[in-house]
Parts: sequence; C-alpha cells; structure tokens
Amino acid sequence: MENISNARPLRFVQIGDLHATDHGLQNHRDFLRIVDELNDNVGGKIDFVYLPGDNAEDGTSEQFALVRDGLKRLRLPWRAIPGDHDFKPRSLTRFYDGLYVPKLPFAEEIKGCVCLFLDVVSQGTGGPDFRLGQQQFTWLKFRLAAAKQEGKTCVVLMHAYPADLGDEAEELTRVLDESNTLLVAMGHTHYNEISHDGRTVYAATRSTGQIEEGPVGLAFMAVDGNAVSWRFKPLESPWPFVMITSPADRRLSIHGDGQPTPAEVRATVWGAATTAHADLRIDDGPWLRMSSIEGGQFNAPLRSDTPCRLEVRATDQNGSQERDVIEWDPDGNRDRASSGSDTNSIGAWPERHLFGTQLGPNRNGRKW
Repeated sequence: MENISNARPLRFVQIGDLHATDHGLQNHRDFLRIVDELNDNVGGKIDFVYLPGDNAEDGTSEQFALVRDGLKRLRLPWRAIPGDHDFKPRSLTRFYDGLYVPKLPFAEEIKGCVCLFLDVVSQGTGGPDFRLGQQQFTWLKFRLAAAKQEGKTCVVLMHAYPADLGDEAEELTRVLDESNTLLVAMGHTHYNEISHDGRTVYAATRSTGQIEEGPVGLAFMAVDGNAVSWRFKPLESPWPFVMITSPADRRLSIHGDGQPTPAEVRATVWGAATTAHADLRIDDGPWLRMSSIEGGQFNAPLRSDTPCRLEVRATDQNGSQERDVIEWDPDGNRDRASSGSDTNSIGAWPERHLFGTQLGPNRNGRKW
C-alpha cells in the first residue's frame, strides 16, 4: 500500500445491529443507554457514530420511528446504512423516510480518509441476498481508484462480509484488495469478529438487539495513518476508556508492506471527567508520561525496535484509571490470503471481547 497520508486519526463508534421492535424492550433501553453514555463521555473525540444495518427488525415505520427518536437524543454526528431486516418490506422507502439518511451509496472524506457507505440489500431479493448491483459497483470502483490515485486511505462501511455477496463476492474482494481500503466495518454476524488478510481488516460488531455471546456494548475504531485499531466497550464497564490508535497490534498490523516503523505511540482517552494524565509502559519497564495533544489524544516516543508489549494507562481527575494493552511487532504483517470473509479470522482475543465463538446467524448461533 503506497502513498498513504492521514495526519490525524479517523475515530468512530459502532453500535451493533439494533433490531428495534417495541418501545421499552431491553434492546430499546440498551440503545438509549448507549446514546446517553456517548453524550456524556465522548464529546468531540469521535467523528461519527455508525449504525451498520438491521436497525428495524421488520422494517416498519413504527420501528424506524423508535430508532429515529433515539438518534434525536444523540448529540454526535451519526451515519446509518440498511441491513436485510430493514429491507423486509422489499423496499428501503421506510428506511430513508424514517431515518432521513442520505441516499446510498455516498462518500465522505474525514481526516484524510475516504469513508464509503454502501447499500448491499436493495438490489437483492430480500433476506440475506446481498448485492451491490452494477451501478453501485461501478461507483465503488471509481471511488476506490480515485482515493488510491490521491494517496488516501479508505474505510468501507457495509452490512456484511464481501464474501456474502454471492456472484459479486469474488470481484468485490479483488477490488477491495487492490485498493487502499484499510478497514471494512460491518454488522450482520451478531458477534464480535475480526478477520485480517494482511492488508485489510474486516471488523464485525456484536448486535445490540440479538445477542448470544456476551454483554451489550459498543465498538471503538480508528484509522491512524496505516494503523487500524478496534476495541469493544461493554455498556456496564466504567469510564474512562482508552484505546491505542498507533501502532497497530500485531494481529491487525500491515507493517512490513513498505511502511516505516512508527516513531511514537498514540492513544485516545474518552470520559466525562478530564484526563489528568496518560502514561506508557513498554514491557515491564518504567512508566513514561505521555504528552497531551488535541481531541483527547496522547503520544509518547516508541523507544523499541523489537517485539514488545505496549501498555497505556489513563488517569482522570477523579483518580479513576483504565488501561489498554497491545502486542507490537515491527514485522507483524500477516501473510497475504485475501478472501473478504471470516476465513482469515484472528480468532479469540478475550481482552477485546473477541471470543471466537461465532454465536450468531452466520455460523453457530440461532437462526434469528
């Protein structure tokens, strides 16, 4: 991957598939709680909140109104795409009328990163018959090619794995593989999962409305230069919340593909209370005070050129602490095995709430 530039990290939060049905049910209460938690703790430290489809269980106007009412409470930018449940009426009219989202597909450049929001449902026949259709596929190819020519990274936001797109799957995977796409952010699976082919990270976030594998929560994601980071926060866990955004953990790293070794460690801290300080530790060495920069970000020199454990500890003004730990390897890029599917799943990473169980409709769970 060449000619990449991204001076500041793109940071967003993904709320898993809502499957909204009726007012006051657990998934509705959890959604409102997530909205309130984001309002109180995230502020201007993310670029948008992302809903990856299956917002309304049956695609009814009443269910979309329930989602819209929750989003009206959200004091942060948000973006939403449809899933197969939103398309149950065999039309996305209620999706667009209910949520007032821009007509898909659409592109948005944020922090030097091109975000491409896709509709993979309306060209299909309903259910999990996912397709882009010729017109949208042509649009996507043009956008990806233009971003590559301009040396910009891309994030693709779609409901399901590219491999789920039937007879389009092979070509879509190839197009993404040849582009500057670092991250594909998805829903649909109902479980947390990351698949990584050495060039692109495919990340699915646990459903909010239909869960089998663990507690409800939200996923924080960032693209910081060529580093992709992902960390899940259970709803009941306390704040502050910290995530190392660069360098990437060895499981997510593309380093070694012509990229320079990062000179510093960068992290973001979120929370209602002011962050008093953040500290970095390399392996079991001494704690090093990090410098505070804008938007809740902190940095410190990366004084190691060999594999090591990087730990960032954030302390707020009330004395509350939280830590993030990654394993960094300067030669940590994975072998190339592009598939656009879960074939390259990194497996269990319990500290990140990645359990490797695949308990959901894609694989081992209930047939929702």
